[in-house]
Amino acid sequence: MLRAMPAAPSPGQAARAGHLLIIGGAEDKLRQRQILARFVTLAGGAEARVVVISTASSLGDEATELYLSLFKQMGIGEVRGMRPLVRDDANDRRLVSMLDDATAVFMTGGNQLRLSSVISGTLLGRAIVERHRHGAIVAGTSAGASAIASHMVAFGTSGATPKQRMTQMSAGLGLLPGVLIDQHFEQRNRFGRLLALVAQSPALLGMGIDEDTAALVSPKGIMEVLGKGSVTVLDPANIRTDAYEVKRHRPIMVSGVILHSLPSGYRFDLRRRKLMAPLRPVSATDRELASIQAAMNRTRKLIRSIAAEGADDTAPERARRRRALRARRVEEASE
Repeated sequence: MLRAMPAAPSPGQAARAGHLLIIGGAEDKLRQRQILARFVTLAGGAEARVVVISTASSLGDEATELYLSLFKQMGIGEVRGMRPLVRDDANDRRLVSMLDDATAVFMTGGNQLRLSSVISGTLLGRAIVERHRHGAIVAGTSAGASAIASHMVAFGTSGATPKQRMTQMSAGLGLLPGVLIDQHFEQRNRFGRLLALVAQSPALLGMGIDEDTAALVSPKGIMEVLGKGSVTVLDPANIRTDAYEVKRHRPIMVSGVILHSLPSGYRFDLRRRKLMAPLRPVSATDRELASIQAAMNRTRKLIRSIAAEGADDTAPERARRRRALRARRVEEASE
């Protein structure tokens, strides 16, 4: 069955870009699936057409099948998988045509250098960028997350101290310019290497994403944090460093970097490099709990009022009230 192609924007009408969902790896796939559920919603739910790309993974077709099964369980109408292993595959027009009407692209974890080496600069790489420009959400987890940006951590060592030559940077797919992404951030102690990279390239904003955590970036460059961990943002606009003269693997002096550690619900403007007011939507369950709590508070207040009523009356005052009440009754009976 042939499917109609999405309508192209009319002359003078700019295409509306989609969201980017950048996942730090090890996202919850079994329980609440908060991050993946947001992906499913933005992809179009039952009407979504998702393409899973598992080039980065060393697990072969198992990685593809895992996400195909998972997204189908979550109600997505159509899920396709591909795993180009060489650049010739990524330049195969028949393979690339799988993205023609896709509403979402999901890139798995694995080795980000393999992913960028196979896909960047190919027909497939350009098709991913084009689908995103025309509204498709592009998501990546772990290695797939790193490859989303214009600049990518290729590989490196762990540690909290920034050192010369502790990591290497390469080009990513270019979907998020001006940002450098690292994943498994807290769990694999990658603070030092991200700090070293922004010291060497202070035009870039560093973003470190914890496991089971995601940065959801809107077409306007507003990032919202989802999941259990935090997103660390390093802004080196006012940096001072000696990275240009440090030799071999010695520590680098870094000063003046602005650090933002943002848990779920917080937002950050990546273009203006500015923290925004937190976005904490109230779920139906939260509203119900708030209503119950308010009712309980009213009940407690009423109970306290009833208990306090007359509590300050002295015995003579209570006796006076009883005498006045008896007098009124006698007066009413004599009328």
